[in-house]
Amino acid sequence: MEALKQGADTLFILLGAVMVLAMHAGFAFLELGTVRRKNQVNALVKILVDFSVSTVVYFVVGYGVAYGTSFFVGAEQLAMKNGYELVKFFFLLTFAAAIPAIISGGIAERAKFWPQLIATAVIVGLIYPFFEGIVWNQHLGVQAWIKALTGAEFHDFAGSVVVHALGGWIALPAVILLGARSNRYRKDGAISAHPPSSIPFLALGAWVLTVGWFGFNVMSAQTLDKISGLVAVNSLMAMVGGTLAALVAGKNDPGFVHNGPLAGLVAVCAGSDLMHPLGALVVGAVAGGIFVFMFTLTQNKWKIDDVLGVWPLHGLCGTWGGLAAGIFGSKALGGLGGITLGGQLIGTSLGVAWAVLGGLMIYSLLKLTMGLRLSQEEEFDGADLSIHKISASPDREANW
Repeated sequence: MEALKQGADTLFILLGAVMVLAMHAGFAFLELGTVRRKNQVNALVKILVDFSVSTVVYFVVGYGVAYGTSFFVGAEQLAMKNGYELVKFFFLLTFAAAIPAIISGGIAERAKFWPQLIATAVIVGLIYPFFEGIVWNQHLGVQAWIKALTGAEFHDFAGSVVVHALGGWIALPAVILLGARSNRYRKDGAISAHPPSSIPFLALGAWVLTVGWFGFNVMSAQTLDKISGLVAVNSLMAMVGGTLAALVAGKNDPGFVHNGPLAGLVAVCAGSDLMHPLGALVVGAVAGGIFVFMFTLTQNKWKIDDVLGVWPLHGLCGTWGGLAAGIFGSKALGGLGGITLGGQLIGTSLGVAWAVLGGLMIYSLLKLTMGLRLSQEEEFDGADLSIHKISASPDREANW
């Protein structure tokens, strides 16, 4: 029976890893559809190479930083318990690799290729797993301190703060230090739209992310006996809440409509195992509204050229998710309880502060040493030709 349980748990978490791995295709196509045609190849290459760098770095360094596990032992030892620990690494790697995939969307169309890969290595090797270890592995006694102070530990079931808020807030200083795309904001005050290249590809990316998210959330139980149908239904309700709110607030704009479910899913991650489905619906709807309002504000008023809106979508909706778990997870609002708003506020604030500090340090150093941005000519030609020497449809374009 024990061998059967181990095998079932290994298969369970492997299926989750594969579903979240598929989400990286979603990241790729969401970015591909949002950027202009001359940057589509770059979007695809970045996501795949970022994932590959993340895998090596997380295997060698990051997983050990977060969980104290080393894989520098014999294969016989690694294969014990059906290799569950290895497959758990695979599952958690897909979370870690989401951080550079998130950042990629914010800095699209004008960022150099190699400096971003260096940033990916540092973020996935050190910045992310340090906070991951604090929240999910009791490092430094921070969770015990929060519990002593507020009555409950900081709760983040599937990563609203640990993954999404961290990624979004790391991206913000990167976007600001990089600067806006050429001619995005003109000297006469006019704003060039730089419209998406393909709404169908954008929609495909959003759908792939949405479907994979049920592996992201439900499989965060990590063992079969802890699986919760409540997590699945809460994820569903937050998804549709975000979609409908973005539809209304975004005035039928398809870009907003397809980012709405993502906003809802980002926000529900933290408390998806605690909330009532109606609470999850509200959490998702608020997140959809936050994304539309803050995307519009950052792009048009503050003139922060965050191409895919990763700071509003992941940074702010993830922050909201961390706090919302403390509100809608309470028994007073139909949740399971065992959580405090104070604990959520402290944990979320620590995550945001660590992300901003880490992002500022990494990208400032890279800007001073290697530079972050393509030359004006390279940006004009597009990242596809400048970096990869081929366009998305070379058979139809005579570019050389």
